[in-house]
Formats: sequence, structure tokens, C-alpha cells
Amino acid sequence: MRLSNIVTLGIKEMRSLMRDPFMVGLIVYAFTLAIYTAATAMPETLNKAPIDVVDEDGSALSTRLMSAFYPPYFTAPTRITTAQMDTRMDHGTTTFAVDIPPNFQRDALAGRHPAIQLNVDATRISQAFTGAGYIQTIIATETAAFLRRYRAETVLPIDLELRMRFNPSLNKSWFGAIIEVINQVTLLSIILTGAALIREREHGTIEHLLAMPVTPFEIMASKIWSMGLVVLVSCAVALALVVQGILSIPVQGSVALFLAAAAVNLFATCSLGIFLATMARSMPQFALIVILVIVPLEMLSGGVTPRENMPVLVRDIMLVAPTTHFVLLSQAVLFRGSGLSVVWPQLLALTAIGGVLFGVALTRFRKAIGEMV
Repeated sequence: MRLSNIVTLGIKEMRSLMRDPFMVGLIVYAFTLAIYTAATAMPETLNKAPIDVVDEDGSALSTRLMSAFYPPYFTAPTRITTAQMDTRMDHGTTTFAVDIPPNFQRDALAGRHPAIQLNVDATRISQAFTGAGYIQTIIATETAAFLRRYRAETVLPIDLELRMRFNPSLNKSWFGAIIEVINQVTLLSIILTGAALIREREHGTIEHLLAMPVTPFEIMASKIWSMGLVVLVSCAVALALVVQGILSIPVQGSVALFLAAAAVNLFATCSLGIFLATMARSMPQFALIVILVIVPLEMLSGGVTPRENMPVLVRDIMLVAPTTHFVLLSQAVLFRGSGLSVVWPQLLALTAIGGVLFGVALTRFRKAIGEMV
């Protein structure tokens, strides 16, 4: 092995990448617009949800409840009749319909616990789940405040003081942007390294490389360091310009430590990209294989769904995936400001997994080259 060969071939890979406008566009999109969209397009909090109210009571309490639904969580409530409620829900005009029954205020004052009907359009799942909880809380709070005018206020024996750490405003964009950066590091590293190998095969240049005094190890190592460097630099720029700049999201920990961990993770995922490329004969086949691999890697790594919510078998299987340890490490560093003394187990796991993936990919790469010859 000669280091000069690895460096020269790596520079050649980066030049080839720069001449591919589709791949360059994909990199720019993945680390700019995709991150911005993930942070802002799907807010976790309720936002301008349409709501209708059927007021069959016409009392002061029902009027108070109707006025409690206001922007930005809800649009201004529309007063409708009982006959209109199902029709508007069927047409998708509204997401929530609250039916306040007759004599609601009288029954509440008498302590009879009257029921309010809430119809929810559950096809709008993101708003339905959150909004139903909001409406229940609003109705309970406003009703209790109304009744306190006539009854003594209940004093609880304890006082709960809430302190939000790491995300005091409970802003989902903080979480969405960072997780999207982590996901794009994994996705782009697999795609770029795999596409680099497929491109060599489709253009017929792999035979030229085999005729040169270079080894399969040098060819594979050059693709890994060059494509990994492109993703690493893009990730650093995205953190500085998009996450901290445009979105104004604070990063709690050391960016240098995160980038160092990302480099170790890229060693593993780029090796995985080479392995997947050796199993495909064309770019469309490679794309299909990547879809089958990347979806479980991102969905089950703990970035989208907490690992505690997954079955034990799934959690144990995903421990062999580099994305699981990279997500745990990234969240600890960027969200909670953890240092090397906390995240060293994940770094060690990433190094071990990367070594295994590199060895397996190199074996498969040598076999694939032998089949070409």
C-alpha cells in the first residue's frame, strides 16, 4: 500500500464528483433546504387548526369556552348547528367540532359533571393527537376557573415547579434540525461512496484502475476518505450556517467533538456504501438497495423514535448499526453538552463497527473485482 496512491485517487474522486451536477445538487439540498424544512415544516405544537363549536347552551360558560380557542393554536372558532357538524367534518372543512349540550352551565354549577362531545378528524393525525389534548385541557381549565367564582379554590398539598433543560421553549425545530443533520450524514455518505463505485463500473474506468499499480485496498480507501471528507465539510457548514445561523438553534456541546465522531461514523457508513455498491450492477439497483437499508437505519436508530419505545429484540439488533451509536453520541454532545468522558463508549463502538464493515466491504470488493477480471 502506498499513501500517495490513496491521496491521488481520492482527489480524482472529488474531481469526478464536482463534474456531476446531480450529486452536487443533492449535497447542497441535503445540507440546506432539507434541514430547514425538517426544522420548520412540521411543528409539533398545534398551529391554526380549524375548529367548529355547536353552542346549544348559550350561557356565559359556553361563550367563555368558545372564546378560549384562539390563534396561533386554533383559527377563530366557527359557530355552527348540529346538522352542519357532520357535513363539515366529512368535507374536511374542520378538524375539531365541539358540541356544548343544553343546560351545560346549570349542570356544571350543580356538580352533575356534564359531558361535552368532541369530534376529531383523525385523518389529520399530527393535529388530531395534539389538538385533542389541548382542547381537553382548555375546557377543563376554563370550566374550573368559571366555577371558582362560586366555590372555594382547592389548594393542592404540593407545588410542582417545572424546569425545562436543554430546550426550555420546547421548540421542535431545535430537535428536528439536529436530527436531520445526523440523518443526512448517514444518507449522503452511503450514496456518495456507492455511487462513486457504480460510476466507475458504468463508465468503464474500473478496468483502467485495475491495469494500474494500485491495490483494491487503495481504491476503496481513496473513495472512503474523499467522499467522507465531502460529507464532513458539508456537515460542518450546515451546522454553522443553517442550524446556528439561519435557524438560530444553539449547540450546547463541542462542535469539534461532534465532527470527530462524525468522521468515525463516516468511516463505517462509507464502508457500508462500498459494500452495497458491490451487490448492485447499476445505479437503479443500488438506489433500491439503499432504500431497504437506510429506512431501518434511520427509523430504528433512536433519532425519530426513542429506543425505549422499541421491542427489546429490535434494540439489541440495532446495536450493531453505526447509526444507533452515532445518534446517541450526537444527542449527548449537541443537546446536552456532554464531553469525551461521557461519549467514549459510543466512539469505541463506532470504531469497532467501522473496522468490521471495512473488512467485510474490502473482502466483497476484492471478490467483485475478481469477477470483473
